[in-house]
Amino acid sequence: MKRILVPTDFSEQAENALKVAIKLAKKHNSEVYVLHSLEIPMQYATAKDSGSLPESLYFIKLTEKRFNDLRNSDFLEGITINETIGHNEIFEDINEACKNYDIDLIVMGSNGASGFKEMFVGSNTEKVVRTSEVPVLVIKNNHSEFNVEDFVFATDFSENSRGTLIQAYDFAKKIDAKLHLLYVNTPAGFKTSGQAQKLMEDFVDGIAIENYSLNIYNDTSVEKGILNFTKFINGELIGMATHGRKGISHFFNGSISEDMVNHANMPVITFKK
Repeated sequence: MKRILVPTDFSEQAENALKVAIKLAKKHNSEVYVLHSLEIPMQYATAKDSGSLPESLYFIKLTEKRFNDLRNSDFLEGITINETIGHNEIFEDINEACKNYDIDLIVMGSNGASGFKEMFVGSNTEKVVRTSEVPVLVIKNNHSEFNVEDFVFATDFSENSRGTLIQAYDFAKKIDAKLHLLYVNTPAGFKTSGQAQKLMEDFVDGIAIENYSLNIYNDTSVEKGILNFTKFINGELIGMATHGRKGISHFFNGSISEDMVNHANMPVITFKK
């Protein structure tokens, strides 16, 4: 975890994410990069052609002032952050920054999305989760401390999810957390306890992991099962894989990991399959 990226719109949610990133950076001696996407209005995007250069510069100067105010925050005293400004859509700027700075983890704030907005627009965080090749840690609330003892990683235990298990286990080790592997049994895809247990044991066979548990939880939906199991064991972090579906497939089928990002009232980390 050498380099951590924190996208910011200078909101309270973004500040909550930055505070968590700073805590992780102190523990792992990481560099922190803070990214703001200008998202300049379209009429100013072609400033050279429209003669609107002063207006375009206004947004840049405003961002520089906000970065200066951020640097003076009490929680950043004695901390150096690397500031960068993007000019595209936020998920594009984030993906570019991850490549340019060899980012290991994205820490991003969110207040979620629901109803009409979620269906037709989605949250910026959801877009980042869907497109990022780098693990994304989504923070919903202010955390005076970020100590995770119990990390729930929900998976379908399919062969193509083994890579995300290794990523999740690696993250669990870094934060000194116990990894609880979870299979949610639903009426739509019911398995007997014996079938589910064998599926999980075969899944971890040959993978060198320690400090973990295998768990089966019955519920009416996968999303409810994850939330209810995590509450039952007093877990502090939920982890999932994301497949990165786009377009019409995403619209009709959705993604459980992206739903969790929007609906869970606790930190969620996603790993790209």
